[in-house]
Amino acid sequence: MQLGLIGLGRMGANMAQRLVEGGHTVVGYDPNPDAVRRISRPGAVGVATLSELIKPLEPPRAVWIMVPAGEAVTETIHALLPHLSRGDILIDGGNSYYKDSIQRAKALEPRGIHFLDVGTSGGIWGLSVGYCLMIGGEEESFKRLEPAFKTLAPKEGYLYCGASGAGHFAKMIHNGIEYAMLQAYGEGFELLNASPFEFDLEKIAHLWNQGSVVRSWLLELAEGAFSKDATLEGFKGVVEDSGEGRWTVLEAVERGVPAPAIATALFRRFRSREEEAFSDKFIAALRKEFGGHEPKRK
Repeated sequence: MQLGLIGLGRMGANMAQRLVEGGHTVVGYDPNPDAVRRISRPGAVGVATLSELIKPLEPPRAVWIMVPAGEAVTETIHALLPHLSRGDILIDGGNSYYKDSIQRAKALEPRGIHFLDVGTSGGIWGLSVGYCLMIGGEEESFKRLEPAFKTLAPKEGYLYCGASGAGHFAKMIHNGIEYAMLQAYGEGFELLNASPFEFDLEKIAHLWNQGSVVRSWLLELAEGAFSKDATLEGFKGVVEDSGEGRWTVLEAVERGVPAPAIATALFRRFRSREEEAFSDKFIAALRKEFGGHEPKRK
């Protein structure tokens, strides 16, 4: 199938390549000309403007947006509207707030333009492993785009979650859980590092993945991080938050659902900006391993 793709950063460019390798036609746009040139190498068509993105696509069109949450998504949609027609589908694959996605779907409905909110997880590993996709919106639109979802995801790696907002809600909670898991691992390894024993933390991470109840992909990434920097001295203990953790905690407050581990993990990230701790270096190292998030260096 044909897809327009807007936003060719870490994830967008890899998604374009995976789609092309899966037999789809991809027309890509990014304000950075170098990013446009890069996706042309694996076989996607790079264009310099949004109008050029739309022209090669046969109606009804599908345009996938991979830009930062918030105003960037709103501006991109507004810039696209003059070029779109009834029956076209817009897909927001970024980490947008689910309430924004609900409002965007409602605003586009009178124009006959469909909207899917797709929570996308997989980071820089998605090209080789595939992306986990959480999809919200009209089920008919989901079915139209299903060939692309099958290509992007590993086996059983995508799910139609329900009405508009459901995809981004699921991704919001996914990332809230991620906050708490990273914090728990970080605190555990900080205790190992502070112990009277000279633990080899790379070997501990490897060991715990051999049948232990805390085994996980994150521990595989921890082993890789320690193999590159055994003491994590190259990392500054500052851990950013990209929004989903805050939204998860706000949702917990709004619905009266206790989420103390996630809330604590979020507040610890705030604290990391004031003083350094080994657990914060650990989380910064893992975020680089799974998502390509460049850490602040000393």
